[in-house]
Amino acid sequence: MASTPEKSRPSAFWPLAAIIVPITGLFARIEIRGAENLPREGAYVLAPNHNSEFDPVIVAVAVWRLGRAPRFMAKESLFKVPVLGAALRATGMVPVPRTSTSANQSMKAAEQIARDGRGVIVYAEGTLTRDPELWPMRGKTGAVRLALAGDLPLIPMAQWGVQQILPRYGKLKFPRRAHVIVEFGPAMDMSAYTATPTQPATLTKATDAMMNEVTAMLSGIRGLPAPAERWNPSQHGQNETGRLES
Repeated sequence: MASTPEKSRPSAFWPLAAIIVPITGLFARIEIRGAENLPREGAYVLAPNHNSEFDPVIVAVAVWRLGRAPRFMAKESLFKVPVLGAALRATGMVPVPRTSTSANQSMKAAEQIARDGRGVIVYAEGTLTRDPELWPMRGKTGAVRLALAGDLPLIPMAQWGVQQILPRYGKLKFPRRAHVIVEFGPAMDMSAYTATPTQPATLTKATDAMMNEVTAMLSGIRGLPAPAERWNPSQHGQNETGRLES
């Protein structure tokens, strides 16, 4: 028997989508490219770039429009926020604690979601990019770890235009309906990394390959060449979390 598409199953996503999707339409005209690359059923890991606090909403709406329920790996602290925390739990989001032991437990929970045939969205950079021109910066290994651990399709994703709605660490610009482009890339070939999936060198190499794919797609969307070297916050005296100075 064919499985029922996620979007057609009754879930906590429906009342949220009924509110969020129309509101998002007031801010953004979303153009989706590469829709055929997002699996219509089964598990996957989606790795988007991150340049605005508003882009998780855009990513979620784009995934929902393609028939999948958007589930993120989110900071554990967000689950303690009234109302928001309840919504995150009800929709199956995965908390990411600070400590390494808890992080391992969280990864196991995410793998379980994947085994249940769900998609998991893991931000490739782990936080908002520090690059002054909003290019993807150095990547984190979380998305690759999850994909290799569960033998899951790893889908690179690039989005651009959200910064016109809410600039990084800026103020919401409204009324403004921006043209936002979201592109899903083909699943990456991970065969070169499966022999040693937990070794740091392997995870770093695979993460670099993933970031190359995300950056190449973003370069195509923007119509500009990407920097030859990816931004590394530590080389510029920056913390990788927290607000930047204006």
